[in-house]
Amino acid sequence: MTTSLDPKVIKDSKRYDTQIQRRPTRTVMVGDISIGSDHPVRVQSMINEDTLDIEGSTEAIRRLHEEGCEIVRLTVPSLAHAKAVGEIRKALTQNYKAVPLVADVHHNGMKIALEVAQHVDKVRINPGLFVFEKPDPNRKEFTEEETKVITSTIAERFKPLVITLKEQNKALRIGVNHGSLAERMLFKYGDTPLGMVESAMEFIRICDSLDYHNIVISMKASRAPVMLAAYRLMADAMDNEGFNYPLHLGVTEAGDGDYGRIKSTAGIATLLSEGLGDTIRVSLTEAPEKEIPVCYSILQAVGLRKTMVEYISCPSCGRTLFNLEEVVKKVRDATSHLTGLDIAVMGCIVNGPGEMADADYGYVGKGPGVIALYRGRDEIKKVPEEEGVLALVELIKADGKWIDP
Repeated sequence: MTTSLDPKVIKDSKRYDTQIQRRPTRTVMVGDISIGSDHPVRVQSMINEDTLDIEGSTEAIRRLHEEGCEIVRLTVPSLAHAKAVGEIRKALTQNYKAVPLVADVHHNGMKIALEVAQHVDKVRINPGLFVFEKPDPNRKEFTEEETKVITSTIAERFKPLVITLKEQNKALRIGVNHGSLAERMLFKYGDTPLGMVESAMEFIRICDSLDYHNIVISMKASRAPVMLAAYRLMADAMDNEGFNYPLHLGVTEAGDGDYGRIKSTAGIATLLSEGLGDTIRVSLTEAPEKEIPVCYSILQAVGLRKTMVEYISCPSCGRTLFNLEEVVKKVRDATSHLTGLDIAVMGCIVNGPGEMADADYGYVGKGPGVIALYRGRDEIKKVPEEEGVLALVELIKADGKWIDP
């Protein structure tokens, strides 16, 4: 018995799309960077320096920006730190250029937030810590009256910041973290993605009541499955209430090395592939500059931004006619500074031309000691193996697609 798929079903189903259909969102400006579904997915990171170290922070921001980071966040735990941000911004403008800055404000930080809002393009607050009360270990429940009082207090304390950001046409990130839900949310929803969503929605509704909409939402967790569930629920909750705010994606505290990168990719790339996400950060326990290449690799892998050469190479087998690993390295060393190209390195003619059909250029083992060079599907010429990489470079130059490193 054989089965077949109805072509109409395939055509009408999003499951078979090869292009990501992004969730429609409004545009939110952070400095001169536009965030939203009509724009590229943006790359963010955060400096490690104490914000009171004005020179060190300025240099750290510059390093990140030069690496390709489009929006930079810095922590602002006190009023002194908030004022230091003004000096950092001044130093950047005088000695480098204006960089879109985000201030991270936490515990009961209204005075801090109002001060730093003068110096940054976006303020990030955490709903679980914004109106922070020490948890009561003896508490058994929150009464309806207690909940009303807390909700009213939050709105009262939050309103001045919203009004300030609205007047200055600046942005707000409502950034929920799985590990810092308010006690009230934990009692009602438990330590769950649903509690994370309701934490964000409470603050979104306050903003909406004040007709303020320059908002970006994040729902970070240190475990990818929790993060995935929270973002999916958040997108549904916002869409159900008519809030088309962009999402900032990240797996927080992902760790370091290969596992940190894989863990981040598992969460971020999955959501991007579903059309969710308008900015991303890969949170590694490493120098912040090392996060940026991972972000761009994720975006390129899912087809959302092309900022480097895409290398296609086979895993090698008994048919391979040269040292594939060595040759891929030589090709990469010669061409990695280029952008927007797909270059394939294939070990033999059996799979080569077919498997690399979408590549701009191909380097294929044609026979012992012989390399065939391709432009798209067309074989251009054969050269001795020792001349292969140089001949590939010359072909790219002849097509006008070469730039000097």
